[in-house]
Amino acid sequence: MASKILIVDDEPFNLDLLEQELTDQGYLVERANNGGEALKKTESIQPDLVLLDHMMPDISGLEVLKEIRKMGDGVPVIMITAHGTVDLAVQAMKKGACDFLPKPFEPDHIALVVKKALERERLKRGMEILSEEVGGRYRLIVGKSARMNEAVETARKAAASKATVLLLGESGTGKEIFARAVHGWSDRKGEPFVAINCVGLAKELLESELFGHEKGAFTGAHDLKRGKMELANGGTVFLDEVGDIAPEVQTKLLRFLQEREFERVGGTRAIQVDVRIIAATNRDLDGRVKEGAFREDLYYRLNVIAIKLPPLRERKEDMPALARFFLERYSRETKKHFDGIDQEAEGKMLDYGWPGNVRELANVIERSVVLGRGPKVAVHDLSPQVRGEQSKTSAESLSYHAAMDASRRELIVEALARAGGNRAAAAKALGLHRTHLMRLIKTLGID
Repeated sequence: MASKILIVDDEPFNLDLLEQELTDQGYLVERANNGGEALKKTESIQPDLVLLDHMMPDISGLEVLKEIRKMGDGVPVIMITAHGTVDLAVQAMKKGACDFLPKPFEPDHIALVVKKALERERLKRGMEILSEEVGGRYRLIVGKSARMNEAVETARKAAASKATVLLLGESGTGKEIFARAVHGWSDRKGEPFVAINCVGLAKELLESELFGHEKGAFTGAHDLKRGKMELANGGTVFLDEVGDIAPEVQTKLLRFLQEREFERVGGTRAIQVDVRIIAATNRDLDGRVKEGAFREDLYYRLNVIAIKLPPLRERKEDMPALARFFLERYSRETKKHFDGIDQEAEGKMLDYGWPGNVRELANVIERSVVLGRGPKVAVHDLSPQVRGEQSKTSAESLSYHAAMDASRRELIVEALARAGGNRAAAAKALGLHRTHLMRLIKTLGID
């Protein structure tokens, strides 16, 4: 969507010139010829950027800037100045303007200054969103249950060291969120956090992902590639589903943990890096070691500080707070108003077994928000599994993936029913692209 720009100047010629140039660049342009009108339009149209003339007869540009800043929305303001008022423009920047544009205007310069200001604002807002998401993730691991608080306390202590951490728990218990928290609580928090899912990758691909490869190391290796260990130097590498890696890669990972060095695939030079390893698995590694599928010495290297994350069914006292967190998130994303979960629905949720753990809870709340009307989540908004209206196969007997597929199937079927079979309308209600919905319909075998 094109950015909205408000231009403010008491000279019609300047307004025409700016409007023409910015319209040609693809922006949506609004005009104001005095300070009072500028303030009204800033409040009503909420522009993405304001071009503000410094010298105006009714209210000076500095006063307009001051009032815009009082509005609190942080819209970027570029001051327009004559050559003799550049010093005043610098003062304006100290008071909150992001840049200045001198008269007479050069079209290329106008376009460049506006583009850079909008890019800076997008980057700033992106960082704010990322910060909120990271803060939100940390909220997911704090609860009332003794077992979760014990896990958090252990993670905080581990974060202060360089020790390798092994996170154990079922799928959906939040192992990656915990890993990011350990990284965020450590002195490495300003350095890279790199996650690698070890499951499903062939030996050669995983080895290349971890350690990189030299040009010509194998068919298709047309260029040198640095692996995640090298790219994360100074930071943290999270190895998810580490129990599934191939024996050959286990050997190379063991050497790295012992020596803190590795060789790229096809290479002969040892590369040293400073990387903290956090590993996670939902497998029984003790059993894998006894079966001969996992190296015992690697297991001991990974298992320096082990943290067991409890399943949701064993921390039911945390469920209401987690549900509220997801309800706030999905209400905000869908722009719907939900202010809580009614007592009956919460009772059903507390009685349910949650085979998919926190991830399944997020899925159930998202479904309730998409299909519900509010202002509270009611029993009929919950999935059939949570309502207890299942077929002969109970949710507790399903694997996580089977439970998720069953829930997704039900969600799509209900959306299609409410849309009268109109797939485009159902996709819009679910927040999906139509082509994605079509793939899901085919994959899940929905008639």
